[in-house]
Amino acid sequence: MFCSLVQFALHQLKIMDLLLNQSFLFIVILLMAIGLAVPNPDNEKKRVVNKPLSDEQHYGDDAEHNVDYDHEAFLGEDEARTFENLTPEESKKRLGEIVDKIDKDNDGFVTQKELQDWIQFTQKRYILDDVDRQWKSHNPNKKEVLTWEDYRKVTYGLTDDLENADESNSDDLSYKDMIARDKRRWEVADTDDDDALNEKEFANFLHPEEAKHMQDVVIQETLEDIDKDKDGKVSLEEYIGDTYGGAGKNEDEPDWVRSERDQFMNFRDKDKDGFMDKEEVKEWILPPDYDHSEAEARHLIFESDSNKDQKLTKDEILGNYDLFVGSQATDFGESLMRHDEF
Repeated sequence: MFCSLVQFALHQLKIMDLLLNQSFLFIVILLMAIGLAVPNPDNEKKRVVNKPLSDEQHYGDDAEHNVDYDHEAFLGEDEARTFENLTPEESKKRLGEIVDKIDKDNDGFVTQKELQDWIQFTQKRYILDDVDRQWKSHNPNKKEVLTWEDYRKVTYGLTDDLENADESNSDDLSYKDMIARDKRRWEVADTDDDDALNEKEFANFLHPEEAKHMQDVVIQETLEDIDKDKDGKVSLEEYIGDTYGGAGKNEDEPDWVRSERDQFMNFRDKDKDGFMDKEEVKEWILPPDYDHSEAEARHLIFESDSNKDQKLTKDEILGNYDLFVGSQATDFGESLMRHDEF
């Protein structure tokens, strides 16, 4: 979770192979520009890379445990929704199949490491699917590597004539800027410096937020996106304007915008000079190390490990299936019981 909004849109649309010609590309850019005028509180989550495993709160203000967080962390958001509509019997059956996948060494136990690896996999499953789809789309001949020129032609459908483009033409400049940014990111992803990417390097190119050696690219692109006056730093109004189209206008701001202003002044701007420099941008989008998947794995084991041996059997997991996956039928049954007791 992290890059240019326009670039982000382009890479998402590449998934569907929609970038077929130049005119469509500019329609996409125009629509994205229009979209930026709409308040978007979710943009903060897209910028921050090391974010929680679910949009749900794990514990409420009253410290009450919210199992929906665990469901999304363990299954992924889309799969968690599927399990909500299953009966307890079907939930347990499918959970049992998942446990067999998690237990990589087939010793009958799920360790913290195995559980952590599974949680990381579910959180990145959409990325893995995206990389696989785009790799096949850009590399139909199934070569071991994809060259920069092949990628550029497939993605932008342009010829070398663009190098001699009229700089007064803003459309040409937009293309040149986007290609230059892609090329810069490509070169960082190209760890063996052969001007071509294998599938792993291509994954880092498409999703630089997932690779540690790509962090500087993520920071630089974020800074370029938000720094509208190109002075190398982010002002308060630029920070607010990244998520709120009404920044700087005479109108009542939503509560979340006022909260973001407080965040900037009290936490983002460390030296209180009124700006975020590159290091402060880094601390914002790449917060200090905290492994959410490790914390969740520890939590699930603590809650389910009946004999306290720091690992889980299939029976221990299935016995706590409502914690791991839940089901609509379980919630409905509990509501019936509450009604009877009332």
